[in-house]
Amino acid sequence: MKIGVIGAGAWGTALAQVAASGGETVPLWALEPEVVESVNARHENSLYLPGVTLGGHVQATGNLDDLADCDALLIVTPAQHLRTLLAQAPCENKALIICCKGIEAGTGLLMSEAAQATCPVAPVAVLSGPTFAHEVGRGLPTAVTLACEDEALGARIASRMKRPSFRPYLSRDVIGAEIGGAVKNVLAIGCGVAEGAGLGLNARAALISRGFAEMTRFGLARGAQAETLAGLSGLGDLVLTCSSTNSRNFSLGKALGEGKSASELLANRRTVAEGAFTAPVLRDVARAAGVDMPIVEAVCALLEGSRPVGDVVEALLSRPIRAESTLQ
Repeated sequence: MKIGVIGAGAWGTALAQVAASGGETVPLWALEPEVVESVNARHENSLYLPGVTLGGHVQATGNLDDLADCDALLIVTPAQHLRTLLAQAPCENKALIICCKGIEAGTGLLMSEAAQATCPVAPVAVLSGPTFAHEVGRGLPTAVTLACEDEALGARIASRMKRPSFRPYLSRDVIGAEIGGAVKNVLAIGCGVAEGAGLGLNARAALISRGFAEMTRFGLARGAQAETLAGLSGLGDLVLTCSSTNSRNFSLGKALGEGKSASELLANRRTVAEGAFTAPVLRDVARAAGVDMPIVEAVCALLEGSRPVGDVVEALLSRPIRAESTLQ
């Protein structure tokens, strides 16, 4: 199975490194010419993944047609650009492996659903889990969920991507694997706010626990399986992203908690904090489905600048007492 990668940010580059580490040539499509030059001439993505030496089998290109002979494409674009890029890519007779995390604005579709709408005949899989790109690129160990409704195809993809330090676990729950990745980005902003506002580790642990309850409620309402949400692509990714400034979403939240404005922070970023774009879409979809997500609502208020941190925290703490449950 020949793998190609669409999207040469940090995560796309790290995945290209994994896919090429067995000696197979992996074309890596990049938007920026300077990334193509850096990867091919110096074997490093100095813009998005500096300090990680890439193998010579990672070959960057600015031409999507160079991926035409691939059997499967890892889609690692910013979530809101997925549909546009897939419409330009040579997707015929190729498996699409969704590696970006988010919900499409305007439609409320998950990335796999948006991909299926754009490329109706392409089989779709989702790869998601607790994965900081710089660690994966350096070959440090991690495990991920590889979700695909076609079990045979999922097994082929997992076999192709498996490495001693990169372990895929198979699932058929595509929706569950996607929801974990999308929701945890929003919750990580909330945990970052707690860090920046000096609310302490107890508050962070509470946010992770109750955030997981929100993720579970939303996931079950969308048809996900509880076991998937409690696995690598859900709880595993949530714990990682909510615990480190290596997370772009956590870092964004930390700056919000320190008093900076979202508009200023987002305007100065080259890399994408997907949670900032997912949050209002997730809020609206959850409201329409009747799913209570107070932490997501709070993050949206902070991103929109409609309420200060102190008021948002007070509102969360003053909610009515209820039984502890992931369903309430």
